[in-house]
Amino acid sequence: MWGLNMVRVFPADELSGLLTVLQKSGYQVIGPKVEDAAIVLGGVSDIADLPKGWVDEQDGGHYRLKSSKKAGYFDFTHGSHTWKRYLFPPKEKLWTATKSGQKISIEEHRDAPKYAFLGVRACELTAMEIQDEVLMKGDYVSESYTERREQAFIIALNCRRAGGTCFCVSQGAGPKAKGGFDLALTELKDRFLVEAGTDRGEKVLAQLKTVEATKADIKAADKAVQKAADGMGRKMPAKAASILEKNLESPRWDEIAKRCLDCANCTFVCPTCFCSTTTDETSLDGATAERFRQWDSCFTLDYSYIHGGAIRNTGGERYRQWITHKLTHWHEQFGTSGCVGCGRCITWCPVGIDITAEVNAFRKGK
Repeated sequence: MWGLNMVRVFPADELSGLLTVLQKSGYQVIGPKVEDAAIVLGGVSDIADLPKGWVDEQDGGHYRLKSSKKAGYFDFTHGSHTWKRYLFPPKEKLWTATKSGQKISIEEHRDAPKYAFLGVRACELTAMEIQDEVLMKGDYVSESYTERREQAFIIALNCRRAGGTCFCVSQGAGPKAKGGFDLALTELKDRFLVEAGTDRGEKVLAQLKTVEATKADIKAADKAVQKAADGMGRKMPAKAASILEKNLESPRWDEIAKRCLDCANCTFVCPTCFCSTTTDETSLDGATAERFRQWDSCFTLDYSYIHGGAIRNTGGERYRQWITHKLTHWHEQFGTSGCVGCGRCITWCPVGIDITAEVNAFRKGK
């Protein structure tokens, strides 16, 4: 529930005013748009860039985008892109080494654009908090991630529609944003309910043409979010962590491997996966060398390679590593599940392997 003194309302076309305020404040606005018959994330300079009038259809290994006259600006659920690609880029230069005579100089590369993220779902906010534990805390801190994260302006979006593979309710990660945002929007018929979550969010909100939310507005927003909660396409079985712990040696892992292509799609579309590797690129004359950090996956054979060979040689072992780390061992490392229930791993698996169905199969002893 919202408090009436904290919430305002603005007409749908005032989204353009929000973009203007953010751009004048020096932010590069990133939001959803339609490209190649899918929802992607990219630069948004005008509300015309937003995917108004589009909805998506998602199931295991299935994604279709459809136009709808009744759809608003954000009635799709999400595409394959996650906000991770802007906070923890797929490929990031770390440093450049230059040789001049006998002298070698190293220049660290720092690239931290000032982003404003428009339309961040509750599950994605939870995913950001999970990645914060990995990349901002502990003994090994990513300075570039930390800088991007701390200066990013977050505009959350409370869902009013669930997708066919969504199960954020099972994971306690949605569909309403509970915190971690500067502003939070709920799209109604011809207007947006907006809540400020930080001081800088209040400063932006003060520059928009808004009115105080009425009890009817609050009720309509609650009803919209509840509709999304009731419409989840999937459900993760309770106590998934203990279910998997009891089945580490099950022959079912090899049965899953017969379907799994080891393509790593599930890890690349996941908003919490953080596996990476480093690569070096050297000029032909040996005068310069560059080091990059880029995404990797526990599904690749080389990822577990140490002296003497790979630790996880079979597809079944690699799938077990991914799902048990995500749902079981993550609790031990970070005190929470590594899955937020966005359902991308189900939608974008070429053969439609369903993480919720597999846990349920283990639960039933199949």
